[in-house]
Amino acid sequence: MKKYILLLAIVCMALPAAAFDPLGAHKIRAPQGCIDKDIWTQELTLDDFVQVILCTNPSLSASYMGVKASESGLGMSRSEYLPVVNLTATGNITGEKIERGNYVQAEPYTAKAEASWLLFDFGGREARINSARAYVEAARYGYNASVQQMVLTVQTAYLNLLASQESLVSAQASLDTYKQSYQEAEKRYKLGMVSLSDKLQTKTRYEQAVLEVVLAENRIKQNKGALAILVNLPPNSEIQLAKPVYTDDTIAIENDDVNHLMQTALENRPEMRAQERAEAAAKSDVTVTKTNLLPRISANAAVVYNDNWKHSSPYLTNNSAGLLVTMPLFAGFSNAYQIQQASYAYEQQQHNTENLKLQIENEVWQAYQNYKTAARSYEISQAVLESAEENHRVAFRYYELGKGDILNLLSAVSQLADARQNKITAFYSLLLSKANLYRSIGK
Repeated sequence: MKKYILLLAIVCMALPAAAFDPLGAHKIRAPQGCIDKDIWTQELTLDDFVQVILCTNPSLSASYMGVKASESGLGMSRSEYLPVVNLTATGNITGEKIERGNYVQAEPYTAKAEASWLLFDFGGREARINSARAYVEAARYGYNASVQQMVLTVQTAYLNLLASQESLVSAQASLDTYKQSYQEAEKRYKLGMVSLSDKLQTKTRYEQAVLEVVLAENRIKQNKGALAILVNLPPNSEIQLAKPVYTDDTIAIENDDVNHLMQTALENRPEMRAQERAEAAAKSDVTVTKTNLLPRISANAAVVYNDNWKHSSPYLTNNSAGLLVTMPLFAGFSNAYQIQQASYAYEQQQHNTENLKLQIENEVWQAYQNYKTAARSYEISQAVLESAEENHRVAFRYYELGKGDILNLLSAVSQLADARQNKITAFYSLLLSKANLYRSIGK
């Protein structure tokens, strides 16, 4: 019998904890099959980055482990429906000597097996399971919220990197324009057609444009590092972006009714579902504290084996079985305060739920207004760029013919550079505002 007990203990210790789930508590699974691309050499799309981050980001991994811990807590609650069996064994060396008698030594040992099974506790056990289940669901929704937020973070970093790359192209185009103005002013100065001031002013603007190119290159490096860190890569990693093709559908939203969007958010946001489950768990906790004042009925059984290892004294066994009724009578008013504490915590969660509803509605409202403003700004930036391009062509032609001065030309070049950059900023701001709007409604 002893060798079988020892073998069972060894098997239980050798069994991997993650694979042992007899009560079916673990439901959520870690992301699988992250990505099959070489992230060091191949161009990556936004979907590729999202796929990588779900499997490698330390913050999401920590959130996932929190869900698994909550699921284990649910398994612990479900185990209350099963009996509890304990096996204890003791071995001693005892001796006694009576006055004018001989010293007597004994070496007794005892083995005891006990089993107890909670039969009825007026719903307390079920309430504890309901509470644990609600906390697990809240943790799962919390993990989903973390995933959505991390996807938005990656999308933001991805778009920022694309925007900085476009800004570099714009800065280089502006540099070419300033260079053209500088070369024209220098040529005209050599011909004696303009003063030295024209040459110096255009040279200054040209050198400032060179500086803008250097700064744009630095922003690309910074944004590359920020995106690499999010996908658990060193910041000096060379990340290649697959430049997406944008269409009108890229910047449009599915539904332009803000009231519908707010209702959708209340239905879809995982934070809302998590808060509702936290409220349900708090309600179950009230029931748990109330049942602590009620009796508990358990079945108990025990088998005891005693032996003193001496042939003159045979072994002794004791067996017992019965019912145990436990009725709490007085615990220094602690149970009453526990009920109050649980009731107040439940009311607090109810208020938190209402407050979260208002916050989500406000987030959607703000994100929607930002999106509409960004869409309008992008439309205006396109018109401004067209006007700036035409203005620059006219100003340069006038200066080339000697009909315009250098200040008008430099002003036109500056306006063109600003218009190019403003269009890039407006376009990617529109994409970011759309991403934030979709995140606010739980998509």
